Formats: sequence, C-alpha cells, structure tokens
Amino acid sequence: MDLNWFVCFLGAAVVAGTPLVLATLGELITEKSGSLNLGVEGMMYMGAIIGFTTGLQTGSPFFAFIGAALAGILGAMIFGFVTITLRANQIVTGLTLTMFGTGFAGFIGTPIIGERAPQKIIDTFVKVKLPLLGDIPVIGEIFFNQDYLVYLTYILIILVGFYLYKSRYGLNGTIVGENPKAADSLGISVIGYRYLHLAMGGALCGLAGGYLSLIYVPSWQDSMIAGRGWIAVALVIFSKWNPYRAYIGALFFGGLNIVGFRLQQFDLPVSTYLLDALPYLMTVIVLVFDSMRSKSRSHAPAGLGTPYFREER
Repeated sequence: MDLNWFVCFLGAAVVAGTPLVLATLGELITEKSGSLNLGVEGMMYMGAIIGFTTGLQTGSPFFAFIGAALAGILGAMIFGFVTITLRANQIVTGLTLTMFGTGFAGFIGTPIIGERAPQKIIDTFVKVKLPLLGDIPVIGEIFFNQDYLVYLTYILIILVGFYLYKSRYGLNGTIVGENPKAADSLGISVIGYRYLHLAMGGALCGLAGGYLSLIYVPSWQDSMIAGRGWIAVALVIFSKWNPYRAYIGALFFGGLNIVGFRLQQFDLPVSTYLLDALPYLMTVIVLVFDSMRSKSRSHAPAGLGTPYFREER
C-alpha cells in the first residue's frame, strides 16, 4: 500500500461520504427543533427516484436535483402533518415513512431498473480540480479534485453551523428543541419552527438520494440507498448533534462503505462480506454506546421526540 493508494482511497471516501453528509445534516437540523424523524431512508428513496426520473425526462441537472429536494420535502411534510398537526407518535410515523418511501421508489423504479442517467448530467458532475487549492499536496487531491456537489457540501457545513449557532432563526429552532414551552412563552412559534426545520432536513435528505442515483451510481438500481438513511441517523448521535463532527463521521463511514471493494486487490484473508458489513456493525456499536451513556452526558435536544401541546403548557 503506497501513498497514492491512500490518497485515492481517501478521495473515494469523500465521494462515498457525500450522501451521508447531506442526509446527516438534514436529520441534525430536524432533530435540533425537537422532531425525531426516523424516515431518513424513505426520504432518500423518494429523492433518488424523483430526481432520477426528472433527470430522464428533462436531461437537466438543475431540475433533477430540484425534483429530488422537493420529493424529500414532501416526505418531511407528510411526517410533519402526522406528528405535529395530528400529534401521532414520531417513531412509528418515521418508520412508516421509511416503508412508504421504499415502496414508492420500488413502484416507480421497477420499469426503469438498469436505466442510465442522462449523459449531460453525468458530464456536469465530473471531477473538477479547484485552482490553487487543488494543487496542495495530498489534501488537494483528496478534497479539491471532486464534483460540484461535493464542493457544495463544504459550503453547506459552514452554512448549517452558522445557522444553528449564530443566526437568530437557528437559535430559536434550538430553543424549540430544548424547551418548547419556554420557546412558546417567548413568542417563538414551536409549530412553525418544527415545520421549517423538517422542510430543510427533508430537502437535504432528498438531495442525498439524488446524489446516489444521478452521480454516485449513476443508474437506477433496487436497494440503492442500502441502509444509508439509518447510518445517517446514527451519525447524528455519533457527532453529538454537531454539523462539523458530522462531516468527519460521514467521511469515516464513507470509507467503511468502500473499504471492502478497495481491499479486494490485496487478496487479504478476510471475507468481503464482513468488510461490507462494517458500516452497519459500526452503526450498531454507536447506538449501543449512546444507550449506555447517561442522560446528563447526552447532547441530544431535551425536547427531542416529545410532542408539544400548547393547551397543556
């Protein structure tokens, strides 16, 4: 294993981690306002199939990703209507959304299995080396010789961090997630902020699905999301609800996703099935360790998963 192999591997890990970054940021924003949406996998499937079919019909990368984002928002709004307006159980609703999104994608995608994304979209998202930054030894090749959506994730991490920690609306949303009763008493719309954060999170999850079907693969296949939505949920916990840590975690899990394929060339005495299972095993480990952590040490929003009834304030 030489330096070139590691550089190529880490560069590929950045690409593999990009959909995880988008989905994790989306779930993180959602949970910051107190909504526990376990339907990430379903929203990613909805974004993947709508983005892909829109791309097939229009040939436009812009409309394809707009369609993916809108599909994710639609899934999030379904979740919001059922849990916020109708006050249903968030966990059950999230699981139902995952099943709905998976079935929705399977129903629409069955006739186009194996269909390839339009060449115009593929050509739009080829790797582009950034001037100056791309010339930095090792780091430039890993982080600054990527496609445009990878670069967008760099910007999104900064914007999400600024929104959550520095902006008035982000701080209001955080208050809603920590103590909705106190937020309501201050005149902050609990329902409004939860719907807003759900929409933002859904858009990012839809984009994550669109990235997989239009850029990462790029063709329509069954089981395309392959549990990445659940990994994103675990990554939110792994990152302690911090967008910057979420990026590091997404790169780590992205590397785990491709390590089996990359190590095949070395003929190691390790089952490839075990290597392919690494990201899912790590997801279980993260959740087990979090469950063992005392509530006082948890960084989860205090009001996460708790419905708010104004009449009971």
